Amino acid sequence: MKPFALSAPVLALSALLASPALAAPEAWVIDPSHSQIVFSYSHLGYSTNWGMFGGFEGEIAFDQEDPAASSVSVAFPVRSMLTGWEGRFEHFMSADFFGADENDTVSFSSTTIEVTGDNTAMITGDLTMNGITKPVVLDAVMNQLGDHPMENKPWAGFSATTTLLRSDFDMGAFAPFVSDEVEVQLSIEATKAE
Repeated sequence: MKPFALSAPVLALSALLASPALAAPEAWVIDPSHSQIVFSYSHLGYSTNWGMFGGFEGEIAFDQEDPAASSVSVAFPVRSMLTGWEGRFEHFMSADFFGADENDTVSFSSTTIEVTGDNTAMITGDLTMNGITKPVVLDAVMNQLGDHPMENKPWAGFSATTTLLRSDFDMGAFAPFVSDEVEVQLSIEATKAE
């Protein structure tokens, strides 16, 4: 692990992304009202289309003294997707893509965390989507750690990006015309569990 200065973002990242050394990891709960996953893809080269998953829940375990051993896990229903157009949503839920019923979920569980800077880390984990599990790497940034000014309790925020291939999850319909690559952006807030 790369040495780093003990700045507030590092302590936050350490706390939220670390594994236990001497102290036990502390539980943080993802705030579903301020956390989103946004995805985008090219449609025939004419436009970039966007969609979002929101309102999801998850947990982060971290040890402030050993950031690289933390963990994160989230899960959310496929049908919580927002696309801005009902016809596109229904097409995504069809057999061309997810073929999703009310019980189908997307989940991510971290397996390793590599601290790469004062407030950055690469989070590797297992993404399960459409019944297929593949490893993915999130390029993560700790945005802020401190007491929430209205909630008066410890709060943290981070963002991350990754690129997925639809075909890896058996959803490659119409590629390469509709891009196989999907850009993913995450913005997450979490509060220390009570």
